[in-house]
Amino acid sequence: MPTNRIALITGANQGIGKQVAKELVSDGVTVFVGSRDLARGEAAAAEIGDGAAALQIDVTDAASIASAAERIREEAGRLDLLVNNAAISTTRADVGDMAELRAMSEPSIAPLDEVRAVWEVNVFGALAVYQAMLPLLRKSSDARIVNVTSALGSLTNAADPTFAYRSTFEPVYSASKTALNAVTLSMMMELEATDIKVNLVSPGFANTSLVNFEGTESVEDAAREVVRVARLGPNGPTGTFTLWEGVEVPW
Repeated sequence: MPTNRIALITGANQGIGKQVAKELVSDGVTVFVGSRDLARGEAAAAEIGDGAAALQIDVTDAASIASAAERIREEAGRLDLLVNNAAISTTRADVGDMAELRAMSEPSIAPLDEVRAVWEVNVFGALAVYQAMLPLLRKSSDARIVNVTSALGSLTNAADPTFAYRSTFEPVYSASKTALNAVTLSMMMELEATDIKVNLVSPGFANTSLVNFEGTESVEDAAREVVRVARLGPNGPTGTFTLWEGVEVPW
């Protein structure tokens, strides 16, 4: 394994995760392309090219996460960058569009099994990966964690009657991102006396499967802030919550 920066991106076989992997590899970073389905991860890594290595990791499976951490330890000995990107908006296959999904996600009718399933990936998955990868991040001289969230999870925004997307706040996806924001804040607090940096990023509204391909931005444009923050060096800021370009998001 080369001595350049070593990164793990979860959910990197498609969408924003894949785009971030592609851009970091172009910088010379060695990227573990995390994918729940190894075959899809291998296809993405092959498309990205040299510097990308497929890594099977299901963020809802403790054994899978432990195996992924052990492989990184054996092959690289450390981790310099963790991008917690894996996320889902629903587990339902019967959703026609995002408007229908929002209607099905009202707090009075949202199935609790669906809430649990989405939170299992978006919240508990990110925390589980953090816990498993932290020993490897501690071995780096320039470690950074980037958690990919959504501005929809901002409680300040959601509580503002003038916020354009206030009506989209619901307990399934949006609130899972609120919980991820809170978990990320706790990571920031835990690591604030160390050299490990932690940043929270809301990407653009990407035209990906996460939003049923109803997004208004290209994957390249939507991923820009994640890439920018992932590229920050040892003197770059920590404890930030931003969207493009470095615009602060209220908690």
